[in-house]
Amino acid sequence: MTVTVPEIETDRLVLRAPRLTDLDAFALFYADRRSHFVGGPLDREEVWRALISMAGHWQIRGFGLWVAARRTTGEPVGHAGILHHIDWPEPELAYSIFAAWEGKGYAFEAAGAARAAAAEHFGITAPISLVAPDNTRSLRLAKRLGARFERETRIRDHDVLVFRHPPAEGAA
Repeated sequence: MTVTVPEIETDRLVLRAPRLTDLDAFALFYADRRSHFVGGPLDREEVWRALISMAGHWQIRGFGLWVAARRTTGEPVGHAGILHHIDWPEPELAYSIFAAWEGKGYAFEAAGAARAAAAEHFGITAPISLVAPDNTRSLRLAKRLGARFERETRIRDHDVLVFRHPPAEGAA
C-alpha cells in the first residue's frame, strides 16, 4: 500500500511527510520535559517508534501529521496535522512546535495550514483539538485559530479540554 502525503507550502513552511532525517530533531524535542503534553519525554528508540507511527498513521488512516519544516533550510520546526487514534472521539487537529522555534508564529502557521489542508484533501472540515488544561500555549493557539471550548473528557487517563475548530470555508 502506498499513500501519497500531500506537500503543503505556506509563506515560511513546508508541511511534508516524516523522514528518517527528522529523527535527530524529534529526539531533541522529545528529550525535553516540555514534550510531556504529547507523550514525552522519550528516549531515542521511543522517538523512532513515534516517528514510524507518524508515517504509519498516513498509511492506515490516509491522513496524519505533517512535519513542519522551514522553506529556506528544510529544518524541522515541529509537526501539525490530523490524528485519529482508535481511542480518540473523532479526528483531532494536533500540533507541536520545537522549543527553539516557539514565539515566532510557526505553530499558528502550521496548524492553520494543516486544518485547511485537512478540509481540502480529506473532508475533515471542523476537527477538534484535545488540550491538557495546563497547556497554556496550546490553549492560546486553539483560541487564536478560532476554536471554541466544547467539553471536558478523559483520554488515556488524562483530563483534556475539547476545542472545536470552526468549519472550513464552504463547509456546511
